[in-house]
Amino acid sequence: MKAIRVHELGGPEALSYQDIPAPQPSQDEAIVQIEAIGLNFIDIYYREGLYPGTLPFTPGLEAAGTVSAVGSQVTEVQVGDRVAYSSAIGAYAQQASVPAWKLVPVPRDVDFQTAAAVMLQGMTAHYLSHSTYRLEPGHTALVHAAAGGVGLLLVQMAKMRGAQVVGTVSTQAKAELAVQAGADHVIVYTEKDFEAEVHRLTEDAGVEVVYDSVGKRTFEKSLNCLKPRGYLVLFGQSSGPVDPIDPQILNTKGSLFLTRPSLFHHISSREALLKRAEAVLKWVSSGDLKVHVSETFALAEAAQAHRALEGRKTTGKVLLVP
Repeated sequence: MKAIRVHELGGPEALSYQDIPAPQPSQDEAIVQIEAIGLNFIDIYYREGLYPGTLPFTPGLEAAGTVSAVGSQVTEVQVGDRVAYSSAIGAYAQQASVPAWKLVPVPRDVDFQTAAAVMLQGMTAHYLSHSTYRLEPGHTALVHAAAGGVGLLLVQMAKMRGAQVVGTVSTQAKAELAVQAGADHVIVYTEKDFEAEVHRLTEDAGVEVVYDSVGKRTFEKSLNCLKPRGYLVLFGQSSGPVDPIDPQILNTKGSLFLTRPSLFHHISSREALLKRAEAVLKWVSSGDLKVHVSETFALAEAAQAHRALEGRKTTGKVLLVP
């Protein structure tokens, strides 16, 4: 089968399109014939070596397709099932062998591309807004990269929770997408200082929570946007990892909370996984959650897709199609 392989860590050129043996399932795995693959910043972190991996490897954590074979002890799925998953590396391929407990059923009225687009980022938006900092009516949230894959979904879920949303984006075109998703205010950070704008919009009160996937470039100003006892939820590092800080800073800025969560700790059991995935897919099925797929690339064009994502040239979700 065809797959993308990484033999040496580095830039997009490290992604090699080649033939490799088709996988065979172990006793607790299922083979998924992949129809669509979700592209995520974590794929870049693995490619660069920011997240550890054993070379060579096939990147990608998220895909949707049909079960084509199952191991001898698999009970969760059967051949022919429409499934999606978000936490098993090896998705950049025509087929993948996946632990069966990680496979989520896809409703018939949700197509494979939409399912692949919403698994990792949709469940991320779900745990951020429902668990890490549980939004309630009257809360105000600052969402960085509000027109990105997680951002557009997080804005919608925050509005479902009754919160006010301030989003940051890099262009006016992206601002329009964030407004369409429900953001109450959108700051184009290339034109205005987001810290000053947040203080203006909140009459210097600040916000209850900042959801920050940008990292190094936004971290200090994100802290300055918080109310006393506010939460900075750092869930990504698209601009680079944050430098170490003195915890005393959290005290002097108002007894702030800082957390660095991961989706994988929020879906570590099948019960937790199904609860989050089913909620997200139900909203997609009913039309309450809109999924914006901005671009699709052929699997062989993975390097090009990575360049687009890293260059901030995309909005919403980017997919690879085998």
